[in-house]
Amino acid sequence: MCKVGRTNCCQNLKVCGVHIDGGMTEYLLVPIKFLIKVKKLKVDEIALIEPLAIAMHAVKRANVQSGELIVVAGAGPIGFGVIEYARSLGAIVTVVDVNEDRLAFCKNTLKITQTIHAMQVDAFETLRNLTNGQMADAVFDATGNLQALQNGFKYMGHGSRYVLVGLQLKEVSFSHPEFHKREGTLMSSRNATRADFENVIQSIEEKKIDPLKMVTHHVKFGAVSESFPIWLNPGSKTLKAIVELD
Repeated sequence: MCKVGRTNCCQNLKVCGVHIDGGMTEYLLVPIKFLIKVKKLKVDEIALIEPLAIAMHAVKRANVQSGELIVVAGAGPIGFGVIEYARSLGAIVTVVDVNEDRLAFCKNTLKITQTIHAMQVDAFETLRNLTNGQMADAVFDATGNLQALQNGFKYMGHGSRYVLVGLQLKEVSFSHPEFHKREGTLMSSRNATRADFENVIQSIEEKKIDPLKMVTHHVKFGAVSESFPIWLNPGSKTLKAIVELD
């Protein structure tokens, strides 16, 4: 895959901080050919390019079209990017989540008119009523949660695409007859390509997306270890935290 430019899913891919140590190292040696020069963006904006590139790659995989109904499950940072890039293509977005604060963020900040709290209502029935039974043209799972991921199959309309952006380590099951009669398309979306990074940079420069909307916390590097447990608590209302060097 590397030979044909799909470096995001190379057979021998090793992601820093995932497959090899170094995600939070003080110094990192990187070959200059892998660097992308950014001239116009703020430091905080630069820090958010990577998650937005993940989202852009997923939207590109689904070939989202103007006027399509898109369901995004998971209103975290990756979900934020999927919402914004799908909407920039003219799609109509419905967001499904179990966190009231994140759904409120989607309503109040992103101006998403259709949100579904999956713990308070039947998400399938709610979506079916919203779409007059047509369901979604494309579904994105940005949760990585097994139950949410499996529920996503129910949101698919006929001819729909389902993109798995979040990672689940267990086996996934779904009804083959239901999937088959819809002639559904199931695909994963892994990482991002250099082109995705460059397109994200351009989209921020052109004010097509404002990544700073999702920044809820700033913390100095020296306070990171004590802040992590707080961020993991849903009550902290953390969406995206920026770590600043002392």
